Amino acid sequence: MNPTTEFILFSALKVVLVTIILLTIVAYTVYVERKVCAFIQDRVGPNRTGPFGLLQPLADAVKAFLKEDFVPGHVRKVYFWLAPAIVMVPSLVTIAVIPFGSTLGGQQMVLADLNIGILFTFAIVSLGVYGIVLAGYAANSKYPFMGGIRSSAQVISYEVAMGLSVIPVFMLVGDLNLSSVIGYQAQGWFGWLVFKQPVAFLLFLIAGFAETNRLPFDMPEAEQELAGGYNVEYGSIKFAMFFLGEYANMVAVSAMIVTLFLGGWTLPFYGLGEPATSFLVGLAHIGIFLAKMFAVLLFFIWVRWMLPRFRYDQLMDLGWKRFVPIALANVILTAIYLWLEA
Repeated sequence: MNPTTEFILFSALKVVLVTIILLTIVAYTVYVERKVCAFIQDRVGPNRTGPFGLLQPLADAVKAFLKEDFVPGHVRKVYFWLAPAIVMVPSLVTIAVIPFGSTLGGQQMVLADLNIGILFTFAIVSLGVYGIVLAGYAANSKYPFMGGIRSSAQVISYEVAMGLSVIPVFMLVGDLNLSSVIGYQAQGWFGWLVFKQPVAFLLFLIAGFAETNRLPFDMPEAEQELAGGYNVEYGSIKFAMFFLGEYANMVAVSAMIVTLFLGGWTLPFYGLGEPATSFLVGLAHIGIFLAKMFAVLLFFIWVRWMLPRFRYDQLMDLGWKRFVPIALANVILTAIYLWLEA
């Protein structure tokens, strides 16, 4: 097998496997959310479909596919069909540049090891809001339209803070490649950038909640105010695609947090901070990355059921009057530190 054929074959195999694993993680993140919600509210949660309710995601998928795909007569039909796909796709594409392991069988555990990985991520993630805005417009109804407008304003506000928060990370690393960011952190516990850039970590984490429309930043949906917002008119598989898109965004943001601040696939002991020397070590690296990502996802879920929603004016105030100045100050302080160190 020549190198070109081998590259194409293994790249296609990685894409298929990563997509299947990602969709499985998304499905069971919904299951975990329902279980955590039930625990916090002193309930049981899904427990009928299979042992401990573990087949509930499969039952939900079957239900979504079998329900009637009803399209209301007053909607703008082309945009109505297009919006769910636009929401779903960016979150899947974002995963392409995230290194979820070192090497396995001589193959890098990243689909596309771009030298501008973080810029690619921000460019793709920002496209997801177009689907939400389009859904609000296509529904031709007041509540969905207000949800779409809220979402666009929210994403614009917090993408600025999120973008500024990662600048100090790349000032320290000196590279935009995400594999290089992980390599920089492979120096022990205090090599992780969460310790060197705690302010950037907190800003990125909170902005991640806003980007994924999770409580306390779920203004585009806000069931008590907008009856569900941009997805009010949707049902069956189209509604499921919005739902899956939200959770896929959570997975993507969690993976970015692990990559940028929590050392990626590295651990500071047992030789797990270096590239894989065997197949088993390569599998261990993937397991470490997934374990860290699941921990961040669990935090996302916990926060949803513990904190109330912000008012809209509070959300805008926090984004523009608090986060942006703090992020700029952090960039300046990091620059001064690097200048003095040089």
